[in-house]
Amino acid sequence: MTWRLVKLLAGLVLFGVGSWLGLQAELGVGPWDVLAGGLAQHLGRPFGQTAIGVSVVVLAIGLACRVRPGIGTVLNVVVIGLVIDALLGTTALDDLGNRALALRLTVTVAGILCVAAGSALYLGAHLGPGPRDGLMVALVQRTGWPVGVCRALLELSVLVVGVALGGPVGVGTIAFALGIGPAMQLAFTVLRQTPARAVPA
Repeated sequence: MTWRLVKLLAGLVLFGVGSWLGLQAELGVGPWDVLAGGLAQHLGRPFGQTAIGVSVVVLAIGLACRVRPGIGTVLNVVVIGLVIDALLGTTALDDLGNRALALRLTVTVAGILCVAAGSALYLGAHLGPGPRDGLMVALVQRTGWPVGVCRALLELSVLVVGVALGGPVGVGTIAFALGIGPAMQLAFTVLRQTPARAVPA
């Protein structure tokens, strides 16, 4: 259990770092962050706090879909947003938006890989999927489709809503929406993890 908790927390922190890297690159963020960014602008709240609020709503939807929560689900709601706000509160990479495009693209890709690896780790801990991944797991269980396909469908759907709210979009958003599915499949394979078995029949 201790190792599973360590893996869970490491995955959540890595996910938060990946989201932060996308924000700092200023080339557009992932679909869920587009949604959180748009809401943060309208509500006047910090990005991480808004992301936590979004996760609470998604958690409620997951419960309606009979996704069984666990300690990992609860920690996911809180830890990722706290990590993002903590990193945004520092001066690290604050000037990245003024740097060469190639560097910003590299950081964007690194962010996507961090989110994918973080997701594989905390799902692989089998302590309850995060709110977003709970919906993905529900789709995998009910449709039998690959993890990458289900994740991509969720990301693209959220992106539409985020754009409508005026969230920060760009080439990085497109890269994230199209790349997170394959990246997660790769992460599950390389890290030898499997999605949490959390959806009852």
